[in-house]
Amino acid sequence: MLLEDQRFIHEDLERLEQGISDRVLDDPRHIRDRLNRDHQISGFLDRIQQQSKRLLDIYNDTEGLRTKEIQSISTGDPFDEFYKQLNEIKDFHRRYPNEPVENLERAYKRKAPGEGESATAEIDNLFTGEEAYGRFLDLTTLHEDYLNLPGVQSRRITYLQYLNVFDQFTPPQCPIKRPEKTTDQYFSYVGRLADYLEGFLRRTRPLDDLDKMFSSFDHDFEQAWAAKKVPGWGEEAPTAGPAAPVTEGTGEGIWCPDCAKEFKNDNVYKNHLGGKKHIKAAETRAANDSTSKGTADGVANGTPTSRTSASSAAKDLKERAIAEREFRVRKLALTMETIRSDTRVNVERKQGMTERERQQELDALFADSADTSLRPSGGDDESDSSGDEKIYNPLKLPLAWDGKPIPYWLYKLHGLGVEFPCEICGNFVYMGRRAFDKHFNEARHIYGLKCLGITNTTLFREITGIEDALKLWDKITRDKKKEKTGGENVVQMEDAEGNVMPEKVYYDLQKQGLL
Repeated sequence: MLLEDQRFIHEDLERLEQGISDRVLDDPRHIRDRLNRDHQISGFLDRIQQQSKRLLDIYNDTEGLRTKEIQSISTGDPFDEFYKQLNEIKDFHRRYPNEPVENLERAYKRKAPGEGESATAEIDNLFTGEEAYGRFLDLTTLHEDYLNLPGVQSRRITYLQYLNVFDQFTPPQCPIKRPEKTTDQYFSYVGRLADYLEGFLRRTRPLDDLDKMFSSFDHDFEQAWAAKKVPGWGEEAPTAGPAAPVTEGTGEGIWCPDCAKEFKNDNVYKNHLGGKKHIKAAETRAANDSTSKGTADGVANGTPTSRTSASSAAKDLKERAIAEREFRVRKLALTMETIRSDTRVNVERKQGMTERERQQELDALFADSADTSLRPSGGDDESDSSGDEKIYNPLKLPLAWDGKPIPYWLYKLHGLGVEFPCEICGNFVYMGRRAFDKHFNEARHIYGLKCLGITNTTLFREITGIEDALKLWDKITRDKKKEKTGGENVVQMEDAEGNVMPEKVYYDLQKQGLL
């Protein structure tokens, strides 16, 4: 019965739209509830697309079944067709007596917390404890993989440093050279990093059009790769071949062409000839010479080098795949710059905490989310009273990310009770040493220095008074002028060999008898 299916799909679409509008009007306070709402809306939108596609197929009626059903109803005795369909329905329920009936009104209606809605369990499974429901990144496993890469093992960095450089793939931030990037281990690492960032973005932004964003990344990469402007994957500088001249040291000692090393002593040179390092270097050099000679003979004779071209093509494809993943990681990291900075701050904060305090914070996060999900919605009056509820904060402590005062021990640890006024910033008061040290690089302090006529702001750290800053700037300008005039008026002297030097140096060397 296609007409009944058509009516059911129309009802389903209307119920879905009503369910989406009910959830859009809701504004949960906790991040877990917001993510749960967004993922539910995303699921409803996907179902709307599926049902709309199915409804269009029914309206197109490519097989003519809908037209045939309409003709069977409109022609002949209507009661015969009615009783025929009624008997079919009774026969279906006689064969399947326990078939459940789908109630669309209850399927998409927002359930109260006491009705047993457990959709938030899916959100709990989407994120790890370190991610805190999408507020921070969890790159601990990828950090361990990064430390085990070839070329990085000698330069181990901390997790906090890794958060700053995980999207940097060019020297000096990345010690991995281009030949080492073509290994399977590095290819797997970059792929897992790109997949994690892409998956994190899909989990935290279910309502955004991420496919369009990712396709734009691919388009930008195609243009950059065609123009050879991908960072770290441009044209390599031509390397010298076997026929290029090789320097043989200073020419004072004995040169070993296999090891490319100069020896000052003849005995040392003879002893190193029997070493494993020299033998291995000699074998490698002989193999390279034979390979280059065979290639040159093949080119001279006009023989095809299909194996070499195939290997170079495979190498180009692998380099392109690696460069594409690196390019995507850069774009994704730029998109999540705010989450990245929050992760750095969170890691710094947790490094000053004990394991017990970390566990208590995690338990408090889950308990807070559980209380939020179980709190009954008792109408507008109750929501207004909960929104206007005052937080007990007699010590006037700063508020944390959850809107509650931070612990007093943390307040004392960071020295947030100490005031640091800055006259250059308009007598603005900074609470705590950390905020005070940070403000010297901020726009407010730099603008205040520029208003005083000071251009070089790097030399004025820890200076907050206007009078002190002006005195220092006057001293710097006087020293620069004195140095400039002193350099212009210096008397030059020349010795018998033609060496030019200042007058003072000349007389000092003359007194010592060195001229």
